[in-house]
Amino acid sequence: MTQSELFTQIKQKQSYLCVGLDTDIQKIPAHLLGEADPIFAFNKQIIDATADCCVAYKLNIAFYESIGAKGWESLEKTLAYIPPTIFTIADAKRGDIGNTSALYAKAFFENMNFDSITVAPYMGRDSVTPFLQYKGKWVILLGLTSNEGSQDFQMLRLEDGKYLFEKVLETSQTWATDAQMMYVIGATHPEIFKKVREILPHHFLLVPGYGAQGGDLQTVSRLGMNSQCGLLVNSSRGIIFASNGRDFALTAQKEAQKIVEEMKICLQQSM
Repeated sequence: MTQSELFTQIKQKQSYLCVGLDTDIQKIPAHLLGEADPIFAFNKQIIDATADCCVAYKLNIAFYESIGAKGWESLEKTLAYIPPTIFTIADAKRGDIGNTSALYAKAFFENMNFDSITVAPYMGRDSVTPFLQYKGKWVILLGLTSNEGSQDFQMLRLEDGKYLFEKVLETSQTWATDAQMMYVIGATHPEIFKKVREILPHHFLLVPGYGAQGGDLQTVSRLGMNSQCGLLVNSSRGIIFASNGRDFALTAQKEAQKIVEEMKICLQQSM
């Protein structure tokens, strides 16, 4: 999916919502556990309920690979079920020496046909470039994450006064264009978005940390939007586990629609 195609979806739906299919087998409604594939049965209903109001789905690979071969099967069926107009993210956080990264890229871009994958930048350019060899596919580089431990390294001050995450953003821009690379910038650091946009004026940003982690949508949108919106704001638990009863899909739909109504206002104010 191209940058312009993604922006077209945002304009048509008046939404920049990414729904995280972080499907924990321990949390799905009990009545689904008798299904042949409970995870896919859950995901299918969530997708049916939210596809009209989101522009992306993010599948956290840990929830699938942690249960072995059946989990990978659920993952592949879920990916195949997502409408082709919706952007797909393999939240796999890969990144290794070049030949290993090339195999990870093959796994997620050729064998499973995701639109994008999250990649850790710690090992540098040669660990990222193999993912950039696929036309129409995206690297989503970890920039400033939403977890508490992001303070340990990402917010370290360098000798020139910049934070380490700023150096990552500046250096990695030389590896790819804004049509190939996005960045993870957590909503739990809303005050940082002004600085991020000074460094990355044109890139899309994947924004976790909204909803259950307490990120503020209005502040992130005001400081983080660019002329093509440039944001994919993710909500996982706050949508998919809003109910654990038989009404889980309807409740998820209502939660997603509530977020999108707020997004419509933010789009009108900022674009």
